[in-house]
Amino acid sequence: MKISNSILRTLINLAVTAAAGAVWFYVKLPALNVQSGELYTFLIFLCVVYMICSLFTSGLRSKYGSDLRNYWQFLKRQCKIPLIISVVIAVAAAVGSVSSWQVLRANSYKKLINVQQGDFAKEVNEISFDQIPMLDKDSAQRLGDRKLGELSDMVSQFEVADDYSQINLNNRPVRVTPLIYGDIIKWFNNRSKGVPAYLIIDMATQNVDVVRLGDGMKYSQSEHFGRNLYRHLRFNYPTYMFSTPTFEVDENKVPYWICPRIVKRVGLFGGADVDGAVLVNAITGKSEYYKDVPTWVDRVYPADLIVQQYNYYGTYINGFLNSVFGQKGVTRTTSGYNYIAQSDDVYMYTGVTSAGSDQSNVGFILTNQRTKQTTYYPCAGATEYSAMDSAQGVVQHLNYCATFPLLLNVANQPTYFISLKDNAQLVKLYAMVNVQQYQLVATGSTVQECQRAYEQLLLQNNVTEKPAVVQGDAEGVIDDIRTAVKNGNSYYYIKLAGSEIYYVISASDNEAVVTMNVGDTAAVEFDTSSETTIRQAYSIEKK
Repeated sequence: MKISNSILRTLINLAVTAAAGAVWFYVKLPALNVQSGELYTFLIFLCVVYMICSLFTSGLRSKYGSDLRNYWQFLKRQCKIPLIISVVIAVAAAVGSVSSWQVLRANSYKKLINVQQGDFAKEVNEISFDQIPMLDKDSAQRLGDRKLGELSDMVSQFEVADDYSQINLNNRPVRVTPLIYGDIIKWFNNRSKGVPAYLIIDMATQNVDVVRLGDGMKYSQSEHFGRNLYRHLRFNYPTYMFSTPTFEVDENKVPYWICPRIVKRVGLFGGADVDGAVLVNAITGKSEYYKDVPTWVDRVYPADLIVQQYNYYGTYINGFLNSVFGQKGVTRTTSGYNYIAQSDDVYMYTGVTSAGSDQSNVGFILTNQRTKQTTYYPCAGATEYSAMDSAQGVVQHLNYCATFPLLLNVANQPTYFISLKDNAQLVKLYAMVNVQQYQLVATGSTVQECQRAYEQLLLQNNVTEKPAVVQGDAEGVIDDIRTAVKNGNSYYYIKLAGSEIYYVISASDNEAVVTMNVGDTAAVEFDTSSETTIRQAYSIEKK
């Protein structure tokens, strides 16, 4: 059966278009989902390829010579169908954009996140010293790179990925990150065994643990071809849209990629939200979609998405017109966020400021990154960057740089906890800044010392009352006195006869301690919450 030239040309055009589309799909990996803008780009690309191919297979202008009118009619016949399809696609995308327009759908955007109001002192537990995450991402990266340099069997072939995801592992705040292939040649040499290890950095003790795997991780972002994580997801879930995958490990330290599934809640393209996640075993590639993710997973909702949704909520709280005119009750998040651990979950927090204000907060939010449960805590005070400036101001003569703060409950007070680094990015001091009265700043070379100084500062400024439950009394003859200078302050260590405990207090807190000598009788009020041989004294008086 003889095939006509027109049918043959059409078949060639379709074949070339299909081949170009296959290459585009393999490289770009667009989601085959009407809510994905990538799909519309992909379809228009196919139409353009078909039209260009039609021009070549029809011999361009050889048939009509200089007869432009007939040639133009010929071109329209050849490209009519793909051109109509392109127009329909463009119109559909335009209508979808209008259906998602914030001017028309402000109320829908506001409802993307449900915000409850809470009591910070009652709902956010005080954290123990050994669970305060003192490492920011930059410091964790330095420790990770240094640890890899110690591994002679890996350092020449692998690098440390810059993920450093903060999670809770067996109730400990840690950062985890995988190794990645150094380059394409090193991938080719090692791909059969996969990536052999990942790092766990304890954010409280700063210990770095190299977890070596019996079977290497064969699915990651540094893989190529079918084992590339994004390609693996697309071929298994062609219609799903995904946010950036997060590296986590379960309670048995098995590595996984947590891949949040993105859906659009407003119109066709607006109101991005998370609807469950696909969990990919980094070793085997086995994947499963969970609408309700397992409780060991800590990070499902990306922090940037939470911030965006709260800004919709705060902006459109009283409608679109109010967000432009009057701005009654309009709030927005501050420029920055961090994470805290609570009840074995990871919470993102960020400050909330009113429209037009950039120096003070009206409160802050805590959002569970697994469930998106969001609580707003009203608390007028300093923004995070104002607190950082305040902490740096206390040690301005040392030129230390403040890290972005953590939000802690210290003595039932919302408190910014800040690490102060030198020019080599090494942590030299810790600072605590009261959120509501950010001129109250305490520093210390250890977290314990910083907290003691901070709680003493709160007492001196009548922010808190001396807690009876931790106050002890002792009286006796002074058996030993020792001194130390820390951060420019003189500290006196007093030991009473018959006891091995030293009571420490600074001269700035109790000037009378300077006049005391061995053999004097002294009465001491001290903190009983510590069981060490060195205890913080509230006061020391000579009898």
